[in-house]
Amino acid sequence: MDLSTSTVLVTGANRGFGRALAAELLGRGASVYVGARNPGQVDLPGAKPIALDVTDPASVAAAAQATGDVTVLINNAGSATGSDLLAGDLDDIRLEMDTHYFGTLSVTRGFVPQIVANGGGAILNILSGLSWVSFPEIGAYCAAKSAQWSLTNALRVQLADQGIRVAGLHVGYMDTDMARTVTMAKSDPADIARIAVDGLAAGAYEILADDTSRQAQAALGAGVTALYPQLV
Repeated sequence: MDLSTSTVLVTGANRGFGRALAAELLGRGASVYVGARNPGQVDLPGAKPIALDVTDPASVAAAAQATGDVTVLINNAGSATGSDLLAGDLDDIRLEMDTHYFGTLSVTRGFVPQIVANGGGAILNILSGLSWVSFPEIGAYCAAKSAQWSLTNALRVQLADQGIRVAGLHVGYMDTDMARTVTMAKSDPADIARIAVDGLAAGAYEILADDTSRQAQAALGAGVTALYPQLV
């Protein structure tokens, strides 16, 4: 895919990894819409700010109406409430699902007709190594990311004959505000953005950006106790 001739919408891109993605795409010559709930916070030269709250269907519809030239969609917007599934507030757990699953679905449904009308293109969903393994203390986030992975797989098949390639990026912790309390090793968002955009340009269906995601994927085939050795 020639990204220099593409028009890309990146959701949740006013900061963090989304901003790194937008900067990488701009550096490769793409035209980039930066979706944000508050577009006034967008400070990336060359980007086109656009109001977009992925949890609000009216906002999604307005963003689709305001564009028209999008050929690549990157579903990056995320939330991290730190909720576990047994003790967490149900509203927080719903927010995780509303953002990662229903938000991704809503934006995809809103922009697929536009991408098709423009001759096809690509969708990249920003997933996680936690799509494949769950930590109980953040079980709500893990469940939402697992649902988003399943959604990605379904859309891959459903949109293939419409000229849209659907990819998923799996990555561990990155040095962003979302992971500010994490003490484990964290990747530079700019490095992961480069890997993600390389995979998008190459037409990859699945992009594993680091050792954490590769190890999680490998453990899937080894059974439950490989993923959760404390159950042995």
